[in-house]
Amino acid sequence: MLRPSRVAAVVAALAVVAAAGCPGHPPPRRAQIGPSWLALTPPRPSGGADRLTVRQVTGCGGRWILAGAELSADGTARPMAWHSPDGRAWEPFVVRPDSHYGRRAVLYATACRDGVLAALGTQAGGAHGNPRVTAWRQAEDGALVEVPAPFELFGGPDAAHVGRMTAGPAGWLIVGSRVSGAAVWRAGDPARFELVAAAPGLASDAEGRTWAFDAVAGPDGWLVVGGVGRTGRIERDPLAWVSRDGLSWQRRAVPGAPGYDELQRVVLINGHAVAVGPSGSTFGVWRDEGRGWVAVGHFGRIGGGAAIVADLAVLDGELWAAVSDGRHHRVWVSADEGGSWREVPAPVPELPAGGGRAVALAAQGHRLLIVVDDGSGVRLWGTPAPSW
Repeated sequence: MLRPSRVAAVVAALAVVAAAGCPGHPPPRRAQIGPSWLALTPPRPSGGADRLTVRQVTGCGGRWILAGAELSADGTARPMAWHSPDGRAWEPFVVRPDSHYGRRAVLYATACRDGVLAALGTQAGGAHGNPRVTAWRQAEDGALVEVPAPFELFGGPDAAHVGRMTAGPAGWLIVGSRVSGAAVWRAGDPARFELVAAAPGLASDAEGRTWAFDAVAGPDGWLVVGGVGRTGRIERDPLAWVSRDGLSWQRRAVPGAPGYDELQRVVLINGHAVAVGPSGSTFGVWRDEGRGWVAVGHFGRIGGGAAIVADLAVLDGELWAAVSDGRHHRVWVSADEGGSWREVPAPVPELPAGGGRAVALAAQGHRLLIVVDDGSGVRLWGTPAPSW
């Protein structure tokens, strides 16, 4: 945790910056609090495990969920998830795998609907070491059980990548890509996902090859975001799609800029969809204004490695983003729906990016949790709240 003098200095500096950038408007509440991270105790490995790895944190019906795996000393993984009412005391889910790769999976994506959890896991395997994706759902007894699925549902000769999962009034949706381009998996029940590939409007066509990275659910159906590699060009442009049922999709144009642009994460805030992704040498921000998408801001600089938006969350009307600029993970916050941003001091001096390392964050009930997996262990922090 930061020393009190350090916290006071950071808070004062942030208040001055906020006031200078927004004349005539008081700084938002979160800027006044500042990043005085509260260290929390993460789960502990069970008997026989060497350490934990965590890939996502989720708010689910008043509980916090961590998803990942327990790792043995030789790197063998066992899928695990933990839940907590307050972020302090963690209880493991009973996890029931059903397959060879399920028993070795790392849970990397989760979604929650009506207090029920669903998840995706992955483990490299086969002759070519390709990802073997498994689906999981919470059973009536509270256990997280693997859902038996044919190999071709997530894998097979047309497989590309299986990404994020989300849930909403219409059910559950997974986004990703196949050889045919952007694809989704839809379900009314997470025990029965249906692949929607080569769908007109969603899949690749004469305009270029498409990818899907994230989605949100709204009252009128689904919004998916990603990108398109235009035919005859090296660059990738941002793109979005909408659908009422997950079967029929319509494209929504998103303005791009010279260079590489794509939408990697999307959230709903104040009735608007806001998406963030790499845009040239920075991270770009786009907002759906109802009459179409517009570019509204940018932040940070992208280094020499892969630029990734790890997570995007909404806390008390503010946007929080965890990104990797190719060398380090960084945390940024916006108080005006993505128009302007400030970098928030991380809870530790440096958060290196790279293989085996991850940063995840989520917001729920006026609180934000951030999880740091540095490749050797997991650490956990929360923002201050009265109930902490």
